[in-house]
This record gives sequence, C-alpha cells and structure tokens, in this order.
Amino acid sequence: MTDMTPSAWWALLPAHARAEADGHVLRDARLLAVRAVWQAGRPLGLGLHEAQMVVHDRYVHHGERVAFRPDPLLDAGTLTALASAAPGRVVAVAAVWDGDTVHDWFVHLVAVTEGPAAERRLTTVYADRARRWLDGGTHAPRHPSAVVAERVGRQVAARLAVPFRFESPDEPAY
Repeated sequence: MTDMTPSAWWALLPAHARAEADGHVLRDARLLAVRAVWQAGRPLGLGLHEAQMVVHDRYVHHGERVAFRPDPLLDAGTLTALASAAPGRVVAVAAVWDGDTVHDWFVHLVAVTEGPAAERRLTTVYADRARRWLDGGTHAPRHPSAVVAERVGRQVAARLAVPFRFESPDEPAY
C-alpha cells in the first residue's frame, strides 16, 4: 500500500479522522492535521511522510478556505522596535539556522542582549515567505531564507547601531 496516492490514503481513513484533520487544515494547524492523519492511518500502513503528503493534498483541496496564519514580520522598523523592547542592552542582531520536517530549513532573526545575556527571537524567515518577499526570484545557490534574513537583519542591526552576525549564510549549519 505504500504506492498509494494521498487521495487514496484519505479515502481509507475513518470519517472522524478526516473531519478532525480537515478542521486542523482549515485553521492552518498543519502539525495537528498530520498527527491526526498519521495516528488514524498507521494501522493501515500509512507512514509519516505519506501523512504529510495527505495533509498537503488537503491544503490544496481547500485552497482559499484555509484561514492561514499571518506571515512572520519582515518589516525592519517593527523588528527594530521588538529588539529595542528586549530586556537588557541589545549588542547584536544574529541570524540562526533551524529546521523541521514541515518547513525544511529556515532562519530565526534574534536580538542578542547582555544584562541579562539572552537571545530574543524577532521573527522566523521561512522559505515560502522569503520567496514571496523576493517576488519569487531565485538567489541560487543561496537559500531564500538566508538571503532575506541577511537583508532584513542587516537593516535592523544598522538601525540599532550593532553588528549583524550570520555564522553560516551560504548553507544551513548542522
């Protein structure tokens, strides 16, 4: 059954699991939808990857009916204000790679503070949002999240008169 299409897997799921998953999709709760599909489909041989594909297919099916969460902020002025509100003195703005099975690789922009020493996340730059911000342009070989994080991060750092750091701008740091 591993060569089944997402719609074929969907048809095999119990009605209560389909209703639960669609409810999560319509409110843009992707991980909860994947969990609902995977838990209901595991006894049938559905793997995690297939569950993700089923949920992706449901997002496509529902299209504009999905109440997508707003994209994370990429406005330098707003991010500067967020950084300025951090406890302690901001001493740098940094870009830090992260990733997961839903979003693949992405970059967090953080304000680095001292007194107390900490990092305050300002925003997260996901690849799909970065591509839209770049008007769909490609910046090969660099990841779009890195391109946008670097541009916005440098603007925020300049406004705060602090250095900008990005330890691995050309590829995700493992």
